[in-house]
Amino acid sequence: MPHFTSYDNAELHYRVLGPEGSGLPPLMCLAGGPGRDATYLDDLGGLAERRQLLIPDSRGTGASPPAADPSRYAFPHLAEDLEAFRLHLGLDRFALLAHDAGAATAQAYAAAYPDRLTRLVLISPGSRLQGEFPDDVRDIFTSRSAEPWWPEASAAVQTLSETPAPAEVHHLLLSAAPLAYGRWEAPQQAHAAAEPDQLHPVPRTAFWQTVDEPARQTLLTGLREVTCPVLVMTGGRDAVTGVRAGELVAASFPDGRTHHLPEAGHYPWIDEPARFRQAVEEFLHTA
Repeated sequence: MPHFTSYDNAELHYRVLGPEGSGLPPLMCLAGGPGRDATYLDDLGGLAERRQLLIPDSRGTGASPPAADPSRYAFPHLAEDLEAFRLHLGLDRFALLAHDAGAATAQAYAAAYPDRLTRLVLISPGSRLQGEFPDDVRDIFTSRSAEPWWPEASAAVQTLSETPAPAEVHHLLLSAAPLAYGRWEAPQQAHAAAEPDQLHPVPRTAFWQTVDEPARQTLLTGLREVTCPVLVMTGGRDAVTGVRAGELVAASFPDGRTHHLPEAGHYPWIDEPARFRQAVEEFLHTA
């Protein structure tokens, strides 16, 4: 795998998907989790068929080595890794897509380097940076109680909230997984089955370290200086981050907008690949 050298001389790896010479600008893509291997992004619903996707493995995930200093896993530091990646690629400006917790890294990058982005796409973000925790997730959760998998998933969510034994976590995550998808069919089941082995506890735990209230407010102020168009995509069946959080994130930017997929969950490229791909491509092509 190709690699780049970050600001502290760490060698971090990345993948390149899609054709060279397509005439379309590449799209840089950040995984979430936090601390999850970027392979769960797959080809993002076929986006790689027409343009190159540049997908870094964040510290301690995929082929990238763990950090000697755990503070390097905090998302503001991961934003500096992203800047090192840009310099390595020789890009003056670029389009960025981020999913889930990766959206926090993307927002930190946008606030620090507002002139570097041409477009920003945030998929299923939470609103922890905005300081709000909307309750629509609970409504989405209960609205699906008639589905056959719901009793087991609901019980698993409760047990996960009570700090279960490590040996139980793999089974519990898979039991709760249907709540993250718009439907529970073969593609969703295959995608979910890989999740437990893709999560890395230390990067996951350290992701929100060192971000105090003054730092959060500074970051939010920086987002008001981001002039590029921003698209925030939400899924109507997303019982992980919900819909309202995405609306709050979009409102943090001068040119933020939302795109809602009613039948999608937390991974819209798995649930609604054609609609997901169309929405992203249209946004990348237009102002």
